[in-house]
Amino acid sequence: MIPLNRLIAGALFLAVPVMVTAQLKVGFVQSDRIRGEYEEFKEAESELQLEFRKVQFEFQTMTERLDSLKQAFETQRLMSSPDRRREKETEISVLEQQVKDFQTQKVGPEGELYRRQLQLETEIIQKVQRAVNKVAIDKGYDYILDSVSLLYGKPTHNLTDDVLYELRQITEEGSNND
Repeated sequence: MIPLNRLIAGALFLAVPVMVTAQLKVGFVQSDRIRGEYEEFKEAESELQLEFRKVQFEFQTMTERLDSLKQAFETQRLMSSPDRRREKETEISVLEQQVKDFQTQKVGPEGELYRRQLQLETEIIQKVQRAVNKVAIDKGYDYILDSVSLLYGKPTHNLTDDVLYELRQITEEGSNND
């Protein structure tokens, strides 16, 4: 037989989490939808694509010049003097190093494009966080989750539209202050 005090303790142990969670208010947002519908995300993506295309064009121009220099060297190599060959080899080597340096400076893990992307995303994510915080406080939510790992969310707890509304308000306030 189970003693009565253990039975009561066990019942309370099971009931307390139910009572605690019944008081929590949890919502969720669809971050992929925010990314797709919020204009600043779209603008940042367009800006990054434009910068990437510029870098890509510059890189292509440099590599074409390098290839042209190498081809010219190969066709004239046998007819050139040893001094002229060394001069052309040095020129090719310097240009190859410039191409590598360009890649590192522009698209490497510490490159300009990576830093620019990080800067733009950080600014937008801070705005999204402010909007989520405002929705949570205004509507009395204890937690707001991202739907990326959410297996099910009751549609009435989907706060994506509210967050998008707040983001647009933040954007308008920012443009009015400029």
